[in-house]
Amino acid sequence: MLFYGTRHFSICENPMSIPEDPRKSSSAASRRTFLKKSALAAGGALAAGLPAGRVAGVPAPGSVLGANDRLNVGFVGVGGQGFSAHVRTVANAGSEGETWHNYDYNAVGMAVCDLYSGRRAQARDLLDSVRQARNLGDYTVETYEDHRRLIDNRDVDVVFIGTVDHWHAQVAIDALAAGKHVYCEKPMTRYLGEAFDVADAVKQSGRKFQVGSQYTTEAKWHKAAELIRAGKIGPPTFAQNSYMRNTPDGEWNYYALDEGVTPGTMDWEHWLGPVNNKIDFNREHYHRWRKYLPYCAGILGDLLAHMIHPLVIAANITEFPKRVVCIGNNIVTQSMLGPDDRSVTDNTQLLAEFPSGLCMLIAGSTVNEQGVGQVIRGHEATLYFGGNSVELRPERPFADLVDPESYENLEPGPHIPAHVANLFDAIRSDTKTNGNIDVALITQAIISMAEASERYGESIYLDRENRRFHTGTGTQLDMPTYGTFPES
Repeated sequence: MLFYGTRHFSICENPMSIPEDPRKSSSAASRRTFLKKSALAAGGALAAGLPAGRVAGVPAPGSVLGANDRLNVGFVGVGGQGFSAHVRTVANAGSEGETWHNYDYNAVGMAVCDLYSGRRAQARDLLDSVRQARNLGDYTVETYEDHRRLIDNRDVDVVFIGTVDHWHAQVAIDALAAGKHVYCEKPMTRYLGEAFDVADAVKQSGRKFQVGSQYTTEAKWHKAAELIRAGKIGPPTFAQNSYMRNTPDGEWNYYALDEGVTPGTMDWEHWLGPVNNKIDFNREHYHRWRKYLPYCAGILGDLLAHMIHPLVIAANITEFPKRVVCIGNNIVTQSMLGPDDRSVTDNTQLLAEFPSGLCMLIAGSTVNEQGVGQVIRGHEATLYFGGNSVELRPERPFADLVDPESYENLEPGPHIPAHVANLFDAIRSDTKTNGNIDVALITQAIISMAEASERYGESIYLDRENRRFHTGTGTQLDMPTYGTFPES
């Protein structure tokens, strides 16, 4: 049985063998050639405004793609984020079908997969309306309930994954095994063991991987990385970031409960997948799954992932954390909405220490919106971030040796269309993506160690070689997965 589902705004076994479809023939190959080589004018119609430059680069392993080759995209999980941030971005179609960004991707959405029939239809109708309005070619936007059937589609080059977190790993591994490039929403996986498996699959496949955090493409973090690599702040010592909201009605309760979602219109058992806590169909859990620990890590995997990824890039972190400590609770939300509203925390802080000596603080809340400043401290200077700017201020003892520097109007900002463009450019030029598998895996280690710390009540150390956790006193702990905790 398969297990996957859909994702809202925002299992790991060996890769499955994808059987060849006996219906594929020379005519199918001819159709693929037509789709890949359609006129540049049609591709240009995808954008209104200045196109982003595209470079004909070294083909990705096993493919022959140049700047003029169209990329065909399939979407798995087309709920809130999957529809608004994935389907609409690739199609460059706003709520009225209008273009809404200035990137010319030369890419089309040609396949959608979701467990809910209503979402499949919504995504198919949008993509087909764009195809007709912009004269993109004579192809059919295919719909699937089973993600493996979408992956079987040889016309699909890139798979966007917008499913619930506990389905990220299996869909990504299956797509990579079939030779597809992958854009996977953050967090990369539900648990760390799955993340190692996805990383193995990326390395084995040679395909491009982009984790879906647009902050990894934000220019200010890359400028910071450049300054730190140049030794401008000395050894980095302490980095901090935060993502704070104040949602009196309860974070994620703003998602409407679609009455059209019933056991007859979606496969609930399929959606639950590897989750240990199997419950009967529950519309609240389906639409507001981020409130419940069996499906996700709460704000650690949702909001705070966006703040960890860019610090990993900016501080040039290439090592796994030595230890992580996390505290959290949901006392405020429970006092307002009752104990049954959610199991995830609403007030979460983590500390991570790296072998280099760098320490990282990440603060998160959905009950107070006053965050900490974005700062990376070094022995000789400190970097301060604001909006699209970076300022370097020398430390007092080094004021005569280090010059202050300031950089303004750094673009792009945390813009999803720019992040998608980075993936497509990397595929065509065979370069690294900004949210590449190394960045995603280190970030997932921080998230998963933080969740384990909060749930075990321990400081968590990682034994990378044996893929196990232990405490500071050496007590071995199971690396959490489905079934480790009562709610999992």
